[in-house]
Amino acid sequence: MSSATAILTVGEVAARSGVAVSTLHFYERERLIASERTPGNQRRYRRDVLRRIAFVRVSQRVGIPLADIRTALDSLPEGRTPTKKDWARLSRLWRDELDERIRQLEHLRSDLTDCMGCGCLSLRTCSLQNRQDRLGANGPGPQRWVPAGNGG
Repeated sequence: MSSATAILTVGEVAARSGVAVSTLHFYERERLIASERTPGNQRRYRRDVLRRIAFVRVSQRVGIPLADIRTALDSLPEGRTPTKKDWARLSRLWRDELDERIRQLEHLRSDLTDCMGCGCLSLRTCSLQNRQDRLGANGPGPQRWVPAGNGG
């Protein structure tokens, strides 16, 4: 058997990928990776699952929800492991969402610095951030942080 088609145990995959066995089981339940079962009902993984796990971990690290990661993986022909070209295509699809998150985080960083810098530590009574509770008229929730029409 070539190293490209080698079959790995769950422990070997955990050690090679740097994720816990419980995480591998979770990824499998979420249909992000797949295993085969031995006659003794032990999990066995094809070696290419390591790249798939790396793809999931990097995607999670930049804040992509698991449902979007699963959709991306499902879009690959025959459920194959993503290539560099696939990653480039998928990252272009996610770029606008990531840019918006970056904008929101920069806004949060700026407002927190400005607000907490005054020393009052009260968003309810802060005359700089919400003079006379003007934002309360816009409805419940974090009016400055969640754009209108974007349920979160």
